[in-house]
Amino acid sequence: VQLQASGGGLVEPGGSLRLSCAASGFRLDYHAIGWFRQAPGSEREGISAFRTWDAVSNYADSVRGRFTVAKGTARNTVYLQMDNLRPEDTGLYYCALDVGHVTYTRMLDADEYQFWGQGTQVTVSS
Repeated sequence: VQLQASGGGLVEPGGSLRLSCAASGFRLDYHAIGWFRQAPGSEREGISAFRTWDAVSNYADSVRGRFTVAKGTARNTVYLQMDNLRPEDTGLYYCALDVGHVTYTRMLDADEYQFWGQGTQVTVSS
């Protein structure tokens, strides 16, 4: 199983980015993808997750209403659309795969995810 997160970059406050998580060696039909981020000097934070079998999503309070997670039209891809970005959204963003059936209340818990991709850097700055 390999996961590849991409789409990061430098954006001004109020701008948007769309991150992609592409999985290979595994079908995402019945599993979950979580998005996590880590800023320098901070702990890793679960920000969003998507269960592919029932299209249920979950968001951290810090991003709810600004970020949207969804399964992509491309096979084995999940997107994280990030709008109205703020400087505090700056960090290294990771996607991770849960091969079990994570419950809703634990979708943002990193311990539920078994496979992790390399991060993609998001910098929000003017």
